[in-house]
Order: sequence, then C-alpha cells, then structure tokens
Amino acid sequence: MSDLTTKLGKRIRNYRQKLGFSQEQLAERSHCHPTYIGQIERGEKNPTIESIEKITRSLGISLSQLFEKIDFVNPSENQIAEKCYEIILSKTFFEQKRIYNIIVEIEKYKNE
Repeated sequence: MSDLTTKLGKRIRNYRQKLGFSQEQLAERSHCHPTYIGQIERGEKNPTIESIEKITRSLGISLSQLFEKIDFVNPSENQIAEKCYEIILSKTFFEQKRIYNIIVEIEKYKNE
C-alpha cells in the first residue's frame, strides 16, 4: 500500500488508543468489521471515504483533523518533524501541553 495509507492507518490507531478503544470497540461504533479496522491501521487496506467518515465520527474527530499534516511536501526533509507530530498527536491534551512546555524551555535555554 501507499505511504499515505500507512500514515492514515497509524493516525487512526493513535486516535483510537488515545480514547482507550480496542479495535473491536471502534469497529462496533463505526459499523465496520474488526478485521477491516486492523487492516486499515496496519496500512494493508485502502479504506473508502465512507469508512473513513464513519471511523472519524466514531473517534469524535473531523475528516480535516484526521488528514491534518499527513502529507508533507518533501518527506525526506520533514521525516523527524512528522514522527514528532505523530507521537504528540497520540498523547492526551495534558501530555501535549507538557511536551510543548518542554520545547519552549529548550528554546529559551538555546537562546541564552
């Protein structure tokens, strides 16, 4: 499958895990088969837009939120930033805020 399909699957997995849902729970909520959810998350299946819409609704996010920053113009130059974004995205709001504060402190220290 394409790199985009793999990224999309990881993003769905991150949101699912952030909510504490199992693949079976997400499948039930989105009216998809659990095997299909697993295949999407592993990047083995290219989901339909209808399936993606059902999944995002079940995760409580918008389509635009799911696809936000998923495809960088030049991935080779932004690989680390993309990986950081995916890690941060999978965290709770409180954890994201703590990570942000750490980065701000590093920037302050760097500029002294």
